[in-house]
Amino acid sequence: MPSAPFQAPPSAGVGIALILTSLACWTTIPLFLRHFREQIDGWSANGWRYGFSALLWLPLLLFAMRKGTIPRGLWRAALWPSLFNTAAQVCFGLAPYYVEPGLMTFSLRLQIVFVTFGAAMMFPAERKVIRKAGFIAGIAMVVVGTMLTVYLKPGGLGSGTALGVALSIASGLLYAGYALSVRATMHGMPPLLAFSAVSQYTAMLMLLLMVIFSPTHGAQITHLVPGQLALLLLSAVIGIGIGHTAYFKSIQALGLAVSAGVVQLQPITVSIVAPFLFPNDEHLTSSQWATGLLAVGGAATMLITQHLASRKKAVAAIDEFDDLPVDPDVALVAQSNETAPTKNPARR
Repeated sequence: MPSAPFQAPPSAGVGIALILTSLACWTTIPLFLRHFREQIDGWSANGWRYGFSALLWLPLLLFAMRKGTIPRGLWRAALWPSLFNTAAQVCFGLAPYYVEPGLMTFSLRLQIVFVTFGAAMMFPAERKVIRKAGFIAGIAMVVVGTMLTVYLKPGGLGSGTALGVALSIASGLLYAGYALSVRATMHGMPPLLAFSAVSQYTAMLMLLLMVIFSPTHGAQITHLVPGQLALLLLSAVIGIGIGHTAYFKSIQALGLAVSAGVVQLQPITVSIVAPFLFPNDEHLTSSQWATGLLAVGGAATMLITQHLASRKKAVAAIDEFDDLPVDPDVALVAQSNETAPTKNPARR
């Protein structure tokens, strides 16, 4: 059987455009969910959004089935990631009903810490970079910055807001479990096909949970005017469709570290836009901005440390085989694509 022709990754310019598109898409999702807070319950929003997104991804799976390119064991491998993704999406979708979008997305930054500790326990190769001083400093910045951002909320945390922060942090923990389970069970599978399979399982579970827990069993959607219904479905297209596709493609061009670093800006972009859309909500104070930026800076420090360690490893491998004409940046991108867990950050 002839080997598939080599496909060059997108150019850096295209990669930058893609990752900025992904950041823009994922910025809108907490804002969409906040918009629907007074119109539809969280279980219905989750169920209908993910149900519609599953339809968007289904043609990709059907096309692969027709071509006979579905990886062996895809559906079995997608089971555990789907359970984590479902639980994470439940927390993510309900959080905006109890906490404002800015504080929610800053609380989600703890996800990178959960991923780090999980990777250290599950994948021995990850432990070397985790022991580096820069990585440890980044973890400390994320934890301290996030905790202070929550602590400095004016007037303390009411019962509703405390629940919202807890849901946000739980979402980050469960998304970390999702990423780690993808790496453990779906390693080597095409990312878009893997995510498509996970989306089908997640949608079925979301719709089931909607029927069980929604006060109207999901029928509340029938009371939305056509424009609002279109917005709800558009949020699925933007967050779960365009956002993920652009993110996976940007990794091919820029590598995982750069792409993941850019989407760490999501709390900042959400917090900038939210006051214009929801002027009557509580928004981050100057102190919370400072501590939130500390958390984002910590996440960036962790990713930079990982990037430098990966680049050093790639260059060392090239030195060992110096007769091969390999660009270090190409080697790094290939290494990132091979070893990195899938991110669902769109939190989505």
